[in-house]
Amino acid sequence: MEKVILYVDFPHQGPFGKEMAENLKDLAASINEEPGFVWKMWTESEKDKEVGGIYLFDSKKSADQYLKKHKVRLEEWGYKDVTYKIFDINETLSKINHLAI
Repeated sequence: MEKVILYVDFPHQGPFGKEMAENLKDLAASINEEPGFVWKMWTESEKDKEVGGIYLFDSKKSADQYLKKHKVRLEEWGYKDVTYKIFDINETLSKINHLAI
């Protein structure tokens, strides 16, 4: 299977940093149990009032399944204007830049 990147970002008024980490640690732990999940980098910009994440999944199917669930969760939490993108990975070039896939 070909691994893929799932990119998500959306407007967020806070909290950020340590407070956000404390509030979302249970969610972060639960993401580890998602089928096909490999890793996630949590992203945030307090200046731009935006948060999101960059995920690595073992397949497009796994990323699509997680994305469907995540969209519902964000909608239930009242988030709008969410950007979602799934990218294929060019492993040859990524390995040159030290990415172990």
